[in-house]
Amino acid sequence: MTPQRPVQASKREAEVLAALAERLSNVQIAGRLHISVRTVESHISSLLRKYGVTDRWELAEEARRRTPQPGHIAGLPAARTTFLGRGEEIATVLALLERERLVTLLGPGGIGKTRLAAVAAGAAAPAFPLGGAFVDLVPVAGAFVAQAVASALGVTERPGQALEDVIVRRLARGRTLLVLDNCEHLLDDAAGFVERLLSACPTVTVLATGRERIGVQGERTVLVPPLPADSDAGRLFLDRAEAADPGFTAARADVAEICRRLDGMPLAIELAAARGASLGATGLLTALEDVLRLLTGGRGAVERHRSLRAVIRWSHDLLTEDERELFECLSVFVGGFDLAAVGAVVPGLGAGAAADLLGRLVDKSLVVRAAEGRWRMLETVRAFAAERLAAGAAQGAVRERYLRWAADTAAGLEQRMDGDWRGRFDSVADDLRAALAGAPPGRADVPHRLARSLGHLTYARRFLHEAPGHYREAARRAPTPDEAALDLRDAADAAHALIETGRAFDLLLESAEQSRRAGDGDGEAATLAFAVVTAERHPSGFDAEIPPERLRALLARARAAGDLRDRVVAAHLAAARAWSHGTEKVTPDPFLAAAARSAARATGDPVLLSAALDASGIAALTAGRFREAHRIATERVGLLPAMPRDVPYPAPEITDTYHMATACAVAAGDLRAALSAARLAASDDLIGDRSPVAMATLVQALVLMGDLDEALFHADTLWEACEDAGSPLAWTAPSVAAVALAHGLLGDEDGLRLWRDRAERIAGDARSRYLASYAAFVDARTALRAVRAEDAPVLVERAFAPFPPQDWYRGYARAAGAELAVAAGLPDAPERLAAASDAAPENAWAAACLARASGLLHRDIDELTGSARSWEGIGARHEHAFTLDLIEELRPRR
Repeated sequence: MTPQRPVQASKREAEVLAALAERLSNVQIAGRLHISVRTVESHISSLLRKYGVTDRWELAEEARRRTPQPGHIAGLPAARTTFLGRGEEIATVLALLERERLVTLLGPGGIGKTRLAAVAAGAAAPAFPLGGAFVDLVPVAGAFVAQAVASALGVTERPGQALEDVIVRRLARGRTLLVLDNCEHLLDDAAGFVERLLSACPTVTVLATGRERIGVQGERTVLVPPLPADSDAGRLFLDRAEAADPGFTAARADVAEICRRLDGMPLAIELAAARGASLGATGLLTALEDVLRLLTGGRGAVERHRSLRAVIRWSHDLLTEDERELFECLSVFVGGFDLAAVGAVVPGLGAGAAADLLGRLVDKSLVVRAAEGRWRMLETVRAFAAERLAAGAAQGAVRERYLRWAADTAAGLEQRMDGDWRGRFDSVADDLRAALAGAPPGRADVPHRLARSLGHLTYARRFLHEAPGHYREAARRAPTPDEAALDLRDAADAAHALIETGRAFDLLLESAEQSRRAGDGDGEAATLAFAVVTAERHPSGFDAEIPPERLRALLARARAAGDLRDRVVAAHLAAARAWSHGTEKVTPDPFLAAAARSAARATGDPVLLSAALDASGIAALTAGRFREAHRIATERVGLLPAMPRDVPYPAPEITDTYHMATACAVAAGDLRAALSAARLAASDDLIGDRSPVAMATLVQALVLMGDLDEALFHADTLWEACEDAGSPLAWTAPSVAAVALAHGLLGDEDGLRLWRDRAERIAGDARSRYLASYAAFVDARTALRAVRAEDAPVLVERAFAPFPPQDWYRGYARAAGAELAVAAGLPDAPERLAAASDAAPENAWAAACLARASGLLHRDIDELTGSARSWEGIGARHEHAFTLDLIEELRPRR
């Protein structure tokens, strides 16, 4: 592969790139730079080409990482000491990495697997043009392997897409290397992750380290042996001893004997060498003889790691009291730590004293410097330190201070959500999770604060599937019911971000119950009312729809609980009344919707106002006032910049606004606006370009505009999003049917049948609400390619069926049905045209279609020419071309 040249971006592109790195949407970027959204889109398209990435969020990550050079392995540990020996092992690993997909370095703790993997990865990097990442799994719990890899790669999760899939997309851009270091404590999770990655991404190579095989098919292992005592081990000992004491000297035979006694274990050798300055080679030999005899029970057939353990214990026992206290306290950190963290777990230790003690532990090879201002313990050493801490009386107090440090650190991150806060969060995330997992059971302030902060941080970091669980845990930990109510409400909103509205409904009811227990009638009323709205407005996300009588009972409870003079309570109750006035879901009352809109405006809350506007918009759609609905949806889009993206509260409105903006534009036949709204959705980092919302809106708009190839390019992603969703997605059925339409317009009968069946499947029991008229439209429009007189009457009848009021595509169905009646020469064609004519004023697509049908009926070229202009005006390229062909067919032949 040709080496990549540095990217040259213009000044304006650089400004756009910087804004992308801050996760701003196109609308927000346009506002900041005082340019149009279309200009922003143009700059982003140019940057995508220049950087060779496929979507804006990969582009944002490239910007955040400052576009490393080709072959860059993110997170590769910086070498702080000389690497000695292992020439044969490195050659073996490099050879395997050239031809194998999974290579695992095997050996006991302290044998040097991590260092060997880092050196090998650095040497192999030029063979991986798109680089990769080095991921230390030591601090990672099993459920968070994907999060650790995502953090190292700098990618984020999006609704409708598993984090593993985001990782696959990042690694699938070209040949990449992923190093998973220290897999032994989470073998099952690591194996599952690696197997999925290798199956889905043929361009990735994995280099792993551990004490056991990962156990994935195709794995090749390299056993990492001890260092030869009379060569590499001796060189290592002398290098480290001279680093501690530049004047250190020792006879070659003594050095070899020391290394033999330490079984050639690099970590044991480094620990012993750190004592060489004070003991000399002879003293060290004597001390080791005593230590190994006393601590391992004699040499014999003792496993190698026992000699390492003996040396660690010996090093520990030689520490001063303050060094030993710090050494043991540091074992609570599963990842790295800085001076502030050290001071937090060791009471009364100032920064200067902490730095001095850490320096002494580093000199003794018991702590290693991980990065500027951060240190860590090697896992083998940390395990010993943790045992010593557990054996003493201080463990409870240390772990309590560790928990408090975690809660304070998380709270501090919440206050600094600007710049590179994500990098800081990634560096401590495993410790925050571990501190919460290890907290004593029960309700208490500190673990509650930590769980709540973790919910917020993981949501803002876009670990969307992780966030609701932390909010749920916060509710379990909450000292008071009113705090639990708030936690559960945030959990519900976070579930909304995943389009899991049924789960959100259950969490809202739990939240309302906690508000009742707290004596917060207003909170109970607002939450119950929002639960009612959720069930009425988003029923497709429920496994079973909530019966109307239950929702009416919940609304009655809300009215009784809250103070109607409170503006927020009044707005929620007004919205619930508007949505639940009848027995049919998704049919708000237009007069009550207007009242809800007024009540919401009084609060000044853009989220409440957006929800109330949606009630008015859907009421307009239901009544066939599609242009009004389109105007209202556009107003909702204008509210989006005022909604924060780092908290769950606006999530229901953000996702729904984008969906409805496209749906209403399509209902009105404004295809360009529909496509623009779809691309806005894909550019919002809460939605992403592969979520059900983004894919459903984009595909439908593309098909109607005639961009059939691009629509089919995205079709499989749309279907994957539907299949992978955590709740039913019947509302995407029209977009799935749009793919069928694309196949039909291209003459692909097999594709047409496949996607029509899929649309029926995804609609399920909600077919009449979401799919009926769109399916009739697809069938009627595709039949125009090869009109069969025997099929036409049935298809036309379906197109003019009495669709339910929630089905917004009846104008498309009737217009296509009327045109089919004309093309098939049905005797009632003029009546069908007249019956469909009421769709024309509200739907530009239907108007153009009916004009074409009328021209065809009357064989009027001028009328057909007017239809062609209409198609061109709304951007429907396929329909425009189809109309021109009809005109040519009708022109008199000379």
